Amino acid sequence: MVRLLEDKDEKRRVVRKILEALPDWFGIEESREQYIRESADQIMLVAEDEDIPAKDGEPGSKAVGFLCLKQTGNATVELAVMGVLAEYHRKGIGRELFKEAKRIAQEKGYSFMQVKTVEMGHYDDYDATNRFYISLGFQEFEMFPLLWDEANPCQIYVMSLK
Repeated sequence: MVRLLEDKDEKRRVVRKILEALPDWFGIEESREQYIRESADQIMLVAEDEDIPAKDGEPGSKAVGFLCLKQTGNATVELAVMGVLAEYHRKGIGRELFKEAKRIAQEKGYSFMQVKTVEMGHYDDYDATNRFYISLGFQEFEMFPLLWDEANPCQIYVMSLK
């Protein structure tokens, strides 16, 4: 089940739980903590596994994936961060999160969505991420070789929401 998450503390809990479980993508503590902080003020969707019993009613305990959207311009929203627990990869959860995020972005009147990732050809894990974004309909827009650092050239993908 995918739902919109509103509570700021719960947003941070979910993002922390999932990003800390994905060290191959989110192993840089400073970046991970920034994603966690910023998620509280972003549009956030969470995917939950209804078969997981809630731990003492703890919010976010059923979360297996999330996606955050951040406004980057009057007409543009960014898929700022997304994570799905590894054991749930390739089960359609990322697609469901994206489908709902795209619907919300369109409903809010955005014309474009962008996402930043590491350029194809540098790391197998990120190559899989790039292929996922391309499969959703994103297209290469621009590559910034030094936006993050030399070892992680930033590829920006975009899609029209119209």
